[in-house]
Amino acid sequence: MSEDGIPVEDTGFDRVLGFTIPDRNARGRIVRLGPVLDEILSSHSYPVAIRQLLAEALTLSALLGSLLKDDGSQLTMQAHSEDGIVQLLVCDYRSGELRGYVMHDPERLAALEVMPSLSALFGKGYLAITFDIGETGQRYQGIVPLEGDSLAEACEAYFAQSEQVPTLVRIGVRFSRSGTIAGGLLVQHLADGEEGRERLHVRMDHPEWEHVSIMAGSVTNEELIDGGLSLEQVVWRLFHDEGEIRVEPRHLLTKGCRCDIDHYRAVLSRFPQVEVDDMREDDGSITVDCAFCSKLFRIEI
Repeated sequence: MSEDGIPVEDTGFDRVLGFTIPDRNARGRIVRLGPVLDEILSSHSYPVAIRQLLAEALTLSALLGSLLKDDGSQLTMQAHSEDGIVQLLVCDYRSGELRGYVMHDPERLAALEVMPSLSALFGKGYLAITFDIGETGQRYQGIVPLEGDSLAEACEAYFAQSEQVPTLVRIGVRFSRSGTIAGGLLVQHLADGEEGRERLHVRMDHPEWEHVSIMAGSVTNEELIDGGLSLEQVVWRLFHDEGEIRVEPRHLLTKGCRCDIDHYRAVLSRFPQVEVDDMREDDGSITVDCAFCSKLFRIEI
């Protein structure tokens, strides 16, 4: 047992934990990424500002994607600009698998300070979040302006405007010689009670939500990225005064790039033959470059 009275478990990394606070009609997710994050970031030689941006985006994707209950469902997050230094950021989550990449202008980025602001990177940008529900085949998408000081703030705006759900998000990232660590916390108020019921219009001044958001907002970056604290311990620190906290089993997160020759062959088979012929190299094969993992595939078709 730890000093705060909860069982000491494997603190580990690359895990996401779900929890609910029934008396406050609130739910949350907390995540800590480690080796998986390094594995994804190492696919490209990103400068530090882009590594920071992608680390935050992958952490957000884990938080949002883990809200999905159907194993076949997918969360996709895209941030794009009209003429920004970052043209496109894409991350997705499916059944615990994460992947992501960033397209940017290295020359324009080099002219900025080491850690430029979100507006400096994107200019006039937009955040699109898409939920694809595997069981029903339904797709839900919301698009909001990419405003605020961070992707976390833009995500909060998405839920307030598109989902009508009061949401608080906190993200912490640390780079070191031993590896990258990122942690994130998402807490939401479901004003009509149990998950799955119809939600009321967003009320940021609801007494229940005011209390939960103050408690959740007290989390520090160090707590989010501290490998010596289990995810359960962080939740307990924030909400131990509540009458009940229901914790769900933790889920493992992995790198999930789904590229392979069969997949690309199937994609190419849907192109008109004349377009396929234009893609061929001198030996008749087609080379496909996976943007997510930087692998080259030579396709015979």
